[in-house]
This record gives sequence, C-alpha cells and structure tokens, in this order.
Amino acid sequence: MSLRIYNTLSRALKNFEPIEPGHVRMYVCGMTVYDLCHLGHARSMVAFDVVQRWLRASGLRVTYVRNITDIDDKIIQRAVQNGETIRHLTDRMIDALHQDADALGIERPTHEPRATDYVPQMLSLIGTLESKGLAYQAGNGDVNYAVRKFAGYGKLSGKSLDELNAGERVAVQDGKHDPLDFVLWKIAKATEPNEVQWASNWGAGRPGWHIECSAMGCALLGESFDIHGGGADLQFPHHENEIAQSEGATGQPLAHTWMHNGFINIDNEKMSKSLGNFFTIRDVLQKYDAETVRFFVVRSHYRSPLNYSDVHLDDARAALKRLYTALSLVAPADVRIDWTQPQAARFKAAMDEDFGTPDAVAVLFDLAGEVNRSQCGQTAGLLKSLGGCLGLLQGDPQAFLQAGSGLDEAQIQSQIAARAAAKAAKNFAEADRIRNELLAAGIVLKDSAAGTTWEAAA
Repeated sequence: MSLRIYNTLSRALKNFEPIEPGHVRMYVCGMTVYDLCHLGHARSMVAFDVVQRWLRASGLRVTYVRNITDIDDKIIQRAVQNGETIRHLTDRMIDALHQDADALGIERPTHEPRATDYVPQMLSLIGTLESKGLAYQAGNGDVNYAVRKFAGYGKLSGKSLDELNAGERVAVQDGKHDPLDFVLWKIAKATEPNEVQWASNWGAGRPGWHIECSAMGCALLGESFDIHGGGADLQFPHHENEIAQSEGATGQPLAHTWMHNGFINIDNEKMSKSLGNFFTIRDVLQKYDAETVRFFVVRSHYRSPLNYSDVHLDDARAALKRLYTALSLVAPADVRIDWTQPQAARFKAAMDEDFGTPDAVAVLFDLAGEVNRSQCGQTAGLLKSLGGCLGLLQGDPQAFLQAGSGLDEAQIQSQIAARAAAKAAKNFAEADRIRNELLAAGIVLKDSAAGTTWEAAA
C-alpha cells in the first residue's frame, strides 16, 4: 500500500501495512453516555468515519470497534440528579448518540461494545496485572496500577515520570504507593449501599475508566491490533494508561498506530462540557443541515484544530452549495472510480498522505468547475463518487439547494412564471423585484432562448 499515517507514538508519518494482510483492526474511544453529544464528539466520529471509509475504498476489510462507556462517576451522578436508573439514562443517551451520528452520515462501527458487558474480561485483566506485580490492593480497598513498575510509561505522551510527577503528592488516604498510580477497580463504599457494583476477588466494586477500553479492545480485536484512535485529549492519561495495562499484561504492543484528532475550539479554546463552552450536535442541527456540519469537519485535516463559528458554518454551507450546484446541472453517470484518472489519482494521493481531506476536497472543487464548463455526466459522476469516499454529495442536488433557499420547486417556478408575466406586460420594475427577491433567497435565474432556469447562488 501507499498509505502513510501519522503515528502519535513515533511522532512521524509511517507507511501503513495491516498486521493481517488485507484486514485492518481499528479501535476508537467512544462516548461516556451521560449527556447529549457535542461538536467535539462529532469531530472525532466524523474523522474516524472518514478513516474507515478510505480504508475500505482502498480495498481493505475493516473491523471497526467504537466503545460506549456506560458506567462512570458522571453517569451515576446524572442518573441520581434525574431520578432515573443508570440503565434508563444510558439507553436514552445511546439512542440519542445514534440519531445524531446517523444524521451526520456516520456509518455504524462493526462492534459497539458497552463497558458493562465486559466486566468479566476487565477482572481477568486486573488479575493478570496483579499476578505480574503491576497491580496492588490499597488500604482503602481499591486496586491500583503501579505505574513505576511499567518501564514504558510515558512513551505516548513523551513525558518522563519525573515530569508527570512534578508537584504531585501521594494521596495517603487513598493508600496509593505513588501519586501517578491509577485505579483499576473501585471498591464499593459502605456509605453508598445503592452504588452499582459487581463481585470480584478484591470485593464488590466497579471498574476504573481506563481498564474498560483495554478489556474491550483486546476482547474484540486481539492483544495487538492496527490502529487505536481518539481525541487528542485522550492521549494522556487515558491512552497512556491503556498502553500500561494492556502491554503490561500481554507483553505485546497494544496498537501499531496511534491516531489522535484535533479539538474543535471556541474562540481558540477547546470545546468541552467542563468549560461550559460547548454546542450539542442537536443545537447546531437546528440551524444548519447535517451535511454542512459534516463538510465543515471534513474539509479540515483531522489532526488540525478547528475553530467553530457561524461564519465558518455559513462558509461551509456556501462551499457545499457550489458542489451541489455542479451536480444539479447534469445527471451524474454511474461511475466506477478509475484511480489512474488524473483527478482521481490526485484525490487518492491526498488521502493516502495521512487522510489529507483538505487537498481531496480541492479536487472536488476542480471537478465541479469542469462540470460547470462541460456539463459532462461522466465528470459529474466522478465528482459524486469521490465525494462518497468522504461521506458527501450523495443527496439529491435539487433538494439540497432548495432547502438552502427556503423555497421548494413549486414556489420557485411560480416566481419564475410571475416574473415572465411581468416582463410580458413590460413591467420591468416588478420583474427585477422578483429576480432580486429570489437572489436574496439564494436562487440565481438564468435566461436563455429556451426559457428561464435557476440554480443556487455560489
């Protein structure tokens, strides 16, 4: 293969070859389902949806796992606040997640494991770590990971233990041997008799966050797989801790390639629920159509920060309209992509260089320009097919353009007829008024000997 991927672990672009020829195994950290997904979640879901689409377009079979964390302190707290069971809350939020992801054209992963279904695997993994001297039960009953006993700790984040430990103090009340040690199993508290818990050799309790992904990834993809992905905020400590757990237990590299998508920022600050500067996907979809939101994400490189604003969404909408306007001019032919064709080859070269969607999108605009000039069905078909590799341009062009104008086809044709009548009556002021009114709604009229047609404004 010619695909190169930036590997966070090696901090370099590397040629990608799957462990098993022709088959890619990919794990991406999913959502903690205590609330609706925000645009930061959409950024990650879209980024790795594009990754798996391109891998498949490249002729590879993909087993894609995106987990769901359905037991967590925040989930417990939210369920108590709402007066509902944890299962009811998580079921509601998972259903909402699927609705939002489906709207954005995100294909369902091959497997979507819930953490609560993999507690036995987590307990087995913790037992292995304890037998190897990498885990210990603290005085408070919790089982912790002994970070300093894993020689490779810090290799993903690039930080030494001394750097990570700077300014920390051992939490004596927690019984940790080192402030960097993290919990694998949280022992149930006698003061909270209704706390969700499972039986274990160390006492009733529930898993820590990090052990969940280690257990699910290894159970579904094996001890060592091709790609592990997630947001840049997960690089440390979550992914660092996954490596320590998994590799400490198996002696094998957890993932050969680590990928991290950049943040969505508001005023150059990371969008997050903790900062209170977030927009849910549903908030945004009340104002912008889903494909515009997807295009807004796709046209930026997945590793780059992405600044959110209405101005940027408006620009994305206008740009997407230009592509759909080209497809509205002529029926796209049913094209099977010939990757030796010049524009297709450029598109492939862009995507093969660390999923370079900005350059790939530039190819789409070049093709749209050709369609505008030639009105060639084959070129339009290639534009649509390449767009499909990014999850774009698969809708009906006229429906997309009409939705943007706020007018349906019948309303537009009625206005065109009214303008024609005004011109016939030599009421040119009225004819100009109708033209300008349509233009303000995003509709451009084109007069010719054959009559008047329309297209969406660029």
